Amino acid sequence: MREHRVTGRLTATTIAPTVREADEAALRREQIDEVFRMVIPGVAGAGLAALILAVFLVALGASDPRTASIWAACVLTCAVAHTLLALGYRRADCVFRAASTWPLAFTVVAGLEGIAWGFAPVGLTPDAPFDIRFLPLAVTLGVTAGAIPAFGPWLPAFLALFLPATLPYVAANFFAPALVERASAFLMLIYVVVMGGLGVRSHRAFIEIVGLRLRSEALAEDLRRERDTADAANRAKSSFLAAASHDLRQPVHALGLFAGALLRLDLPGEARLLVERIEASAAAMDGLFNAILDISRLDAGVVEVAPRAFRVGPYLARICRDLRPEAEAKGLRLRCRSCDEVAWTDPFLLERVVRNLVSNAVRYSDRGGVLVACRRRGGRLAIQVFDTGPGIAAGDHERIFQEYVQIGNVERDRTKGLGLGLAIVRRTCAILDMPIALRSRIGRGSCFEVKMALSDEAALAEDSVAAAPGALAERSLIVVIDDEASIREAMERLLAGWGHDVIAAGSGDEAVARLASHPTRPDLIVSDYRLRDGETGTEVIERLRSEFNETIPALIITGDTAPDRLIEARTSGLVLLHKPVPNGKLRAAMRNLMVGARASSGE
Repeated sequence: MREHRVTGRLTATTIAPTVREADEAALRREQIDEVFRMVIPGVAGAGLAALILAVFLVALGASDPRTASIWAACVLTCAVAHTLLALGYRRADCVFRAASTWPLAFTVVAGLEGIAWGFAPVGLTPDAPFDIRFLPLAVTLGVTAGAIPAFGPWLPAFLALFLPATLPYVAANFFAPALVERASAFLMLIYVVVMGGLGVRSHRAFIEIVGLRLRSEALAEDLRRERDTADAANRAKSSFLAAASHDLRQPVHALGLFAGALLRLDLPGEARLLVERIEASAAAMDGLFNAILDISRLDAGVVEVAPRAFRVGPYLARICRDLRPEAEAKGLRLRCRSCDEVAWTDPFLLERVVRNLVSNAVRYSDRGGVLVACRRRGGRLAIQVFDTGPGIAAGDHERIFQEYVQIGNVERDRTKGLGLGLAIVRRTCAILDMPIALRSRIGRGSCFEVKMALSDEAALAEDSVAAAPGALAERSLIVVIDDEASIREAMERLLAGWGHDVIAAGSGDEAVARLASHPTRPDLIVSDYRLRDGETGTEVIERLRSEFNETIPALIITGDTAPDRLIEARTSGLVLLHKPVPNGKLRAAMRNLMVGARASSGE
């Protein structure tokens, strides 16, 4: 930020703090705004004081009535002129306010008022005793002192009033024959120096305060623009990843479906092994895509939190049980030091957080082991994941929670993921209001800790363990709608292999046409979300339901991870699966939907 010192003639004022060149006009407007805001009370008080002073001096016989009247009229005229200027300035538009005539007119009127007040102590009571002559001097001192806050923001106006109001008394009495008059002139000179200096300091303090505010506003505006730029870049990145993810998910989803269909055939041993490896590779790609999907869902704000009371122990035991084969394959010991504490949070989201942490610990440890423990700490329940990995340098403690950052994977080995795990963990912890902490020592290992609220036995609702989905009990008619021919073919082969009748279509019109030849309604609709020509899966499902006047069970399968698309799909209320869908997960979702529909209809 380039700054400079604003200098110039008296009318430009000298400013102690530096401000940006672009702020000079704004600073000048603030000065003018302030004096016009303060002037009416100040000049009204001065005009009233002048009127009262003139009346008393005439009543005391110390001043000529004509002289006192003319003087009071001059002061009141200046007060009225300042008031009219202030009212006109307030009514003027911003462009007209910027004209230089406003401060110039204000300063001229201030100078005339200063001359009037300078006349009071030397011309109103020329032949009166000193104690009477001191009365207009005292009022003049009060008016000039009051000019500091009223006129101080615009220094030329302050000096135009202050100096003509005070210096005439010094000049008239500095060489007076009476000692008391000379002494008063000397004291008046000291007053001029001191109060004039205070006026200048008040002006500089005002400039400093306004300058700081202007710079703060400019910094805030710069920060807002930078934030908007960063947000736009982040949205563009998310949109790109979502589009790329959608296009890549389609063939991977088809690959998984074909592999599932092949495994149902009677294949030679070597061919079956190859198909199993293909299916494993598709599952690995599914894991990478799901990481991108999790980030998109968190960014879209569609992750729903359902907190409840539950025992943490069974969840930790299941995570360790699932990941123990991977740990043992690396020669690591994965231990779970469980507990009977009851937590209050979303158990599904908590499990994803802890599973990510334990998976990372296993992935980056080459010796020793991993310990998962929970304990009470500071009135909350803490879950800790210890590992004996290489450790994380202090300078990387924040960086590892950023997207696509992998400290120990410079060769970008995709078997170690995309570097999204800890970014997902931090964002999930944020929506769960669970602080996450990291302690680490290079060469010794690391400890990740998340804290959550505790609950009690009274609020405990025992988890119900769903039975593993099995095969569907009877043959069903399933409608598959997808604009990708390869996916339609793969789905048709897979579902036929599971014993179902399948109608595959690329659009809503095609589905309606093919169903016209079937006497029975479909038992299930499986549709892609984004179809051709702007058609969506939700629209097709509603259309088919209207055709049969029944709420046919339906699910959406989509490869879209764009936040707005996720929100649209979720608001439909339909079951939502993301490509590529593992065959077991697809079969379980289908079974649950059809069994639930038959149970609700009393079949």
